[in-house]
Amino acid sequence: MSKLFFKGRIDARQNHILSGYNVSRDVKAGTEGAPVPVVVNTEERKAQIEALAAEKSIVVNIVVDATAEENTIELDTILNKPKTATVEKTQNRNEPCLCGSGKKYKKCCA
Repeated sequence: MSKLFFKGRIDARQNHILSGYNVSRDVKAGTEGAPVPVVVNTEERKAQIEALAAEKSIVVNIVVDATAEENTIELDTILNKPKTATVEKTQNRNEPCLCGSGKKYKKCCA
C-alpha cells in the first residue's frame, strides 16, 4: 500500500473537530471567548437567566424569540456539573470494628 492511499488519524481528527466537541481546552464554555448561547421566549425569562448568569459569573448570549422553542441545555449543563463520587474506605478484616466493641472487624461485624 502506498502512503497516499492510507489517510489514518488525520481524517479521524478532522471529523472529531467538525462534530462540535470542545477540543480546545484553554477556551472554557461560559467565558468571554465562548459565551453560552441561550434562546428564550419572553423578556421575563431573559431577566431570570441574566440574574442567574450574573450570580454564577457566566457569560451568556441570550436571544429572545417568541416563535422558537426555549433552549437552555448548555446553560443547565454548566450549572449542574456532576460532582466527583467519593467512596469511603472499606473496613479491612484486621482493623478495629466500627461499632466500638474493641474486637477486630473479622470477629465482630464481618
